[in-house]
Parts: sequence; C-alpha cells; structure tokens
Amino acid sequence: MKLEIRETPIAVPGFLFAGVACGIKPSGKPDLALVVSDVPAAAAGVVTRNRVKAAPVRIVMERLGRGRAQAVVINSGNANACTGAAGMRVARAACAQVAAGLGIDARAVLPCATGKIGVVPPAVRMRTGVAAALDALDDSGFWRAARAIMTTDAFPKAGVRRVRVGGRIVTLAAMAKGAGMIAPDMATLLVAIATDAAIPAPALRTFVRAAVATSFNAITVDGDCSTNDTVLMLANGVAGNARFTPASADGRRFQRALSGLLGELADLVVADGEGATRRMRITVVGARTAADARRAARAIGESQLVKTALFGADPNWGRIACAAGYAGVPLDPDRLSVVIAGVAVLRCGAPAAPAVVARAARGMRAAAVELTVDLGTGGRGAAALTASDLTPAYVKFNSDYST
Repeated sequence: MKLEIRETPIAVPGFLFAGVACGIKPSGKPDLALVVSDVPAAAAGVVTRNRVKAAPVRIVMERLGRGRAQAVVINSGNANACTGAAGMRVARAACAQVAAGLGIDARAVLPCATGKIGVVPPAVRMRTGVAAALDALDDSGFWRAARAIMTTDAFPKAGVRRVRVGGRIVTLAAMAKGAGMIAPDMATLLVAIATDAAIPAPALRTFVRAAVATSFNAITVDGDCSTNDTVLMLANGVAGNARFTPASADGRRFQRALSGLLGELADLVVADGEGATRRMRITVVGARTAADARRAARAIGESQLVKTALFGADPNWGRIACAAGYAGVPLDPDRLSVVIAGVAVLRCGAPAAPAVVARAARGMRAAAVELTVDLGTGGRGAAALTASDLTPAYVKFNSDYST
C-alpha cells in the first residue's frame, strides 16, 4: 500500500535526536537512533505481553519503575531476543556508553531493539554506532532517528501535535516502526514519544496506557505478538506548564492529542503491513461488554479467510459472521448484522440480495474499508480494530525472512 509521507520538520523543546548507520544492518542503512532529553524527564511505557522478552525489554521493565529517564537508545536490524547473558551484556553496555557520553546515570537510559531474533548484537558495531549517534545529536534530527529504527518498514512513521494545557502550548512528537508481527498485544513495534509538557510519572502512565489501548492495541496485521514491543514516553517539563491531572479538562485535552497522535501512527503501521494492499476498520457493536466486542473484532481481523477476502475485494460476509461466531462471546445469530463499506449485506440474520452485495464489492476496492458488525445482543459493548489484508506478497516475504 503506497503512501506519500511528508517529512515536515519536527522539533520538541528540550530534546535532541540522532540516527546513524553502524553496520548492524547488512544493507548499510541507518540502524541506531538516540532520543535524548536535555534534563531528566518523567518516563512511562508499555511493553510486549509475550513471555519471551528481548534483553532490552527486560532492562526497560527494570528501569521504568523509577518513573524517570533521560535517553532512549534504539537499534534496528537485530532484535537481541533469545540471546542469553551475552545479549544482556551488549544492551547494558550500550546504555552505559550513552550515559557516560551524556554524563547521566545509566539507569536513566532505556534500550530498545528490533530485527531478527536469536542473534547476539555485534558489540563493536554497537559501540561505534552509539559513539556516532552521540556526536550527531541535534534538535533537528527527528526524522533521521525515525528512519534508523525501521526494519521491514516501507517508510518512517512519525507525527506531531501541539495542545494548550496548564496555560502553555506543549508539543508531543512520536516516531514508530512496525510492518509485520503486528497484533493487539502490541506488535513488532517500537514507539518513542517526546513531550515538553510537565507531567508527573503516575499521570504519564495513565495517559500512555489509555492511548495505547485505542491505538497500538487496536490493530492487527498477522496476529503475531513480538518479543520486542515497546512504547516509551518522556516528558521533560521544559514547557513550564501548570500541573494537570488526567481527569481535568487539560488532562482530557492532552489525552485526546496523545491518543490521536498514536492512532495516526497505528493506522500507518497497518497501511504499511507487509504486502498489504488495503486495510479494514472493524467496528463491533451490540456486544454485552466492551471486552466481548474487542474479542469479536480481533477474531474477525485475524481470520485468514476474512483477510484474503479483503485482498480480493470479495464481500463474503459469511466469513465475517463465522469469525464472530467462534470468537467465544455471546451473540444472537437471528439479530446479527454486517455492514461492509456502508452497505448492509446481512440484517438481523437475513442476507441481502445479490445486487446489494455487489455494491459492497465495489466499496471494498478502496484502500480503506469500513466494516460494522452488530452482535445483536442488545448490549452497549463496542470496540474498534484496524486490520490489513493477507496477500501473496506477505507469504513470499515471510517465507524467506531468515535467508
């Protein structure tokens, strides 16, 4: 799915960025990034639910509890997962090198990695990359950092928002990578978010978790949950705004900005799904609970039959009804309804006429397709999820990823 991404300048007061190539990727493309706050910042994040966690994820989990950080170091081209004690040493050494170069505590550096699992990162190249990134730090280096965290991505994913809170205009900027191994338990996904807002760590955790729930935990490409998923946010407070809480009017305004920003990037991740040609926004309503709606949406979005029908622009609503039926949540088949691209192809258990279904087929040729499923329970539970199609290109790419 080809998209035009405009790399308009992005800067966040009090932050520096760098992206360099150090030879981790055989292609020679940029493969190491730094995000650095001028001052200690509040820190919050979310990591993968996969029980097999990469070395950097384990270190992040150790350090996030402090609620403070000042730098994020990210390498691409090597996941540093399932690498034992050697992988932990390389990740800790990179953090220590960043800390020494900045004159800060090593515990204030958070590591991330993405790439192939089971390969110990090249320690010498990592040291070279960290040294080069420290030298390259610049307040205009945002897009260079965003490109350095890419693996199978076709394009960098980044965005910025500005919002008035606590009497000041604050900036939020985020970069993300991800195209395959994308599931609602996050994904082969790395996200770094920087803001100059003054926010205590407990409130920041609330903001981040709420934003991730409606963005990166509401997308799927292939249903695979990675070993490396990490979303990190640093808030350095240099905007000097008055403090606000998540429940306040300013807090709700900030939440909307952050959720909107991450939602935009999550949509780009699905659009860039490996081999993807189109994506579908699946909205489930009429469920007894929101959790039931989420389970149904995920079952539909991860059904290989639904995903291949999406690729072929085939309004085979029977596959959708089938997936909803095996999701393991209450539904009433006699009140089940399916609307594809604005066309009701199943209404209260009764199928539409062939001419009506043909209209839905025309709507499915778009790059983005809307699907609404009413489970018919009469409940108010609702949820949404965005899924990509499944194409021959995805199968070909992932059949020889290691070779």
